[in-house]
Formats: sequence, C-alpha cells, structure tokens
Amino acid sequence: MSALNRIGLGLLHRLDPERAHGLALRALRAGLVPLPGRITSPRLACEVAGLRLDNPIGLAAGFDKNAEALTPLARVGFGMIEVGAVTPRAQAGNAKPRLFRLTEDRGVINRFGFNNLGMEKAAKRLSQRPKDAVIGLNLGANKDSDDRAEDFARVLAHCGRHLDFATVNVSSPNTEKLRELQGGDALRALLVGVMEARDWLERPIPIFLKIAPDLDDAALGEIADVAQTAGLAGIIATNTTLDRPGLTCAAGAEAGGLSGAPLFDKSTRVLARLSRLTDGKIPLIGVGGIASPEDAYAKICAGASAVQLYSALVYQGLPLVPRIASGLERLLEADGHANVASAVGTRRDAWL
Repeated sequence: MSALNRIGLGLLHRLDPERAHGLALRALRAGLVPLPGRITSPRLACEVAGLRLDNPIGLAAGFDKNAEALTPLARVGFGMIEVGAVTPRAQAGNAKPRLFRLTEDRGVINRFGFNNLGMEKAAKRLSQRPKDAVIGLNLGANKDSDDRAEDFARVLAHCGRHLDFATVNVSSPNTEKLRELQGGDALRALLVGVMEARDWLERPIPIFLKIAPDLDDAALGEIADVAQTAGLAGIIATNTTLDRPGLTCAAGAEAGGLSGAPLFDKSTRVLARLSRLTDGKIPLIGVGGIASPEDAYAKICAGASAVQLYSALVYQGLPLVPRIASGLERLLEADGHANVASAVGTRRDAWL
C-alpha cells in the first residue's frame, strides 16, 4: 500500500463510517483519486453469461447505491460494476448509525435497509453511463411495498435499457421478510414478473439472483432448480450473513449483515455447494471476504466464473483492484491456466 493511500485511509477511518464512505465517493467524482484505467490481458479476459469482461473482478452492489460515480468507477480496473440496490421509490433506509467497521476482524456490519434515491434518479444517471464498461443494477423492493415482487420488475422495466445486467436481490437481511422470497414457490412467482419485464426490453439482458450465505442444503437445491428453470443467467453467492463467527470487535454485536474477511469461508463453502448442485450449467459469481489475489483465485477454483468485492476496499482502498488483477494473473499462470475459465471449479471439493 502506498504512503498516500495509507494516509487517505487513515483520515477516513477517523470519521463515522457512513460519512467517510460519502466523502470517498465525492473524491472519486472530483477526480482526486488516481485511477489505473482498464485492466485486461488474454489470461484475465473472460465471458460470463454472455458478458465480455476485461477481467473477472467486479464491484459488488452497495458501494455506489445511486449510480453517482459511474465514470470514475469505470477507470478503477473492475471487469464489471454493480450499482444499487435501487427501489421504485426513494427511501431513507434504517436509522443511523447503520454502518460499522470491525477493524481487527477486517469486517463490516451494515443495516442500511435499501436507502437510495429511487429508480427515477438512477435511470437518469445510468442513461449517461460510460459505454466501455460492463454495468449492472441491483434490484430492490420498497420496505412498505404491498407487492415486492412487482417492485423488482418495475425497477428493471424502468432502468433496464441502460444496463448490461441486473440482479434480483432477495437476500439482504436488513429489509423485514425479504429473505422469505428465496423460498421455491415465492422465488418462482417473483422471477416470472422479472423475466417478463426483461423480455419486454429492446435489448434483453442477463438476470442474476443474489442469495444469502445462511441457507441449508435443501434451500440451495431449491434455488439451483428454480434458477435453471426460470432462465436466470447466473447466481451471485453470497450476500452478507447474520452469523457472528468468532469476532473480536465490540461492534460485532451490532445488528445487520456481516461482510468482509469473517464471511470468506462460509460464502466460499456455499459457492462450492452451489457449483456442485448446478454442475456448471449456470455461471456463478463469488462474493464474500475477497481481500487478496489468493482469495479471488480460491473463489474461482471453488466454482466462480467471476468475483465481486466491496468491504476490503474499506481497509485497502481502490489500489486493491489492480493488485488483485496482477496477482490473479500470476496465480493462473503458475497453475498452467491459459484463462480464467480453465480454473473454474478445479478445487471445488476442498470446500465441500
């Protein structure tokens, strides 16, 4: 880590986490953060669900909830960028404080509750997006909605023409009863409306499903079946967890979803189980605790065709992205893989 990056992160960590995050976004928009530009190579370039990516390293939803930093984020070096979650109507989310650093554990707890400016504002910003980036939107439902399934379809219908992919988010632990939509019958019904909205788009796009890490084998099997029969393009595994695995920070007792390093093992085990259940028939995107090239490579070897990260940026900053890309290139080469696809699932059994 450079001295400048260390100083910048040190100053941000003296502030309330949510305020620090807002300042980081403002610095990005103002051009105050050095950005490497696109990062790719013949070994890193890959295709996931028909999306051609410069590299398999994606930005997870939550970093840019309102699509306000699309242009600078396109120059960070990510292979894909997911913004949101976005709901039909703007909503304030849960009461503050709602974001907590677990510095010693290298983790984060949040209970935001889908705070965002709504689909109208998101669509306007997405309409001005950079065209040389792969950009997707995390679809959400309003907390007070009478029909949450319809909310997902409405956001997709309104914003879809500006997107390369969209993600159905039924796995946030911070909206009451949202995770109940992961059940087989509820999920099937929800996806019917979403896929109909997708088919009405002038350019239909891949639809992913983001799942929780707190699912048993039966629930994972049901999700795998529904995903394949509903025509989903892939599954993102996983969102944050409600578990508190051996945390040392006092903030670990806060309510909300835990992300970052403490989630890595659990999310990777879920990924590997899902890879076995789907038998390579549907692409998987691995998320949860990625903070190094080795972490990204482990997710790929466990069954992920691409990965996403977010929480590690709190502790290492945006220079982490090119570091992971260069390290991943070396790891692939050392194991004799000419491309990312060659490594997918090669060490899955180690996580089962």
